[in-house]
Amino acid sequence: MRIIKKYTVTLTDALKHNMLSWSQQFEEVIWLDSNEESNLQNKSKYKAILAVDAFTAIKTDYHQAFDQLEEYQSKTKDWLFGYLTYDLKNNVERLKSNNFDGLHFPDLYFFQPKKVFLFMDDEVEIQYLNFVDDELELDWEEITNYNKNFKDLESTSTAKIHLRTSKDSYFNKLNKILEHIHRGDIYEANFCQEFYSEDTEIDSLNTFIHLNEISKPPFATFLKLGEFHSLSASPERYISKNGTTIISQPIKGTAKRHPDKNEDEKLKVELENDPKERSENIMITDLVRNDLSRFAKKGTVKVEELCKVYSFAQVHQMVSTITCEVDDAMSSVSIIKETFPMGSMTGAPKISAMKIIEKFEDAKRGLYSGAVGYFTPEGDFDFNVIIRSILYNSKNKYVSFSVGGAITAKSVPEKEYEECLIKAKAMREVLEN
Repeated sequence: MRIIKKYTVTLTDALKHNMLSWSQQFEEVIWLDSNEESNLQNKSKYKAILAVDAFTAIKTDYHQAFDQLEEYQSKTKDWLFGYLTYDLKNNVERLKSNNFDGLHFPDLYFFQPKKVFLFMDDEVEIQYLNFVDDELELDWEEITNYNKNFKDLESTSTAKIHLRTSKDSYFNKLNKILEHIHRGDIYEANFCQEFYSEDTEIDSLNTFIHLNEISKPPFATFLKLGEFHSLSASPERYISKNGTTIISQPIKGTAKRHPDKNEDEKLKVELENDPKERSENIMITDLVRNDLSRFAKKGTVKVEELCKVYSFAQVHQMVSTITCEVDDAMSSVSIIKETFPMGSMTGAPKISAMKIIEKFEDAKRGLYSGAVGYFTPEGDFDFNVIIRSILYNSKNKYVSFSVGGAITAKSVPEKEYEECLIKAKAMREVLEN
């Protein structure tokens, strides 16, 4: 049972900083920020959400993970926040994850927060579990008067970044993936590589704020669950449920931004008309349609936008929007299980692509290319795709971020490598300072 109170408020940068500073006293924190000006935001119910302080939690490896989450969610019938790692694929299909893992995140981790703050256009709705409701007004007063200074929004980190896969090795592996494609084993594979730093301590909060400042993505996430941290500047929605409507918005197709307006527009138009990028996007749109059609009401799967280019602070991205309607009786967790992992991070056909990815990548993906998000008490949900994200285990002092791209028959290895470096730019800048 939750006590609900509403306040009229504008979500300014100063208030965001206050919320984040105040939240650091708790072991479990999740901050989801749509960064307002995002043009994908018409699909988001909230401008931002903060959830803190676990009352209950579930933390498990992939064995029967979705069944355990289903049981937890149906019994709790409350707000739940957390993450799904890519390696839950092993719960959905007969697959394995044997690659090197420096982060050691549990495969699935969700918590029921004591305190939730939901920001809408001109108000915040605060929901506290009733045994802490006497703290609500005092907390809000403390947040609005918080005055901790941020270290001029620069991350204090100076991590030394290493590549898990050397450039030569990357080209060698990519050519082998292309052999699989030319043989007809798969049409497309999302091939990724890890950048990492060992024995490194970072200031998670300042690092996140700096990353968010330079990227301003629609699905930014600061997540801290004990020693497990995710600082995400994700531009991509994996899947959401609002009532009986399901929305998935895969991204495939990337171009860099240019400071000159005319040059920037030229790059955007080139991306819109690039046959390779369009074919990548259409393949994954088709895969998502196929995933949704397994449980959608007959005839309701629709492609609302195909290959539409959206511009973000660091890159132009090609996004497709696929929707469907589901039966009221369909459980939230089963919708996620049927579509997991997201097609934009695997390839097509999905299972064959995942086997090939596992063979050639040098690091276990873990939370990278998994998802962070929430369930509402009514069973609605919204999850992003964990890309453009820094992952950190504060106990192991291990920092990691991965980048990748879709490999198709038309892929040019040098261009794929260059795309990886463009995607890595913001995270590298923040970590190496």
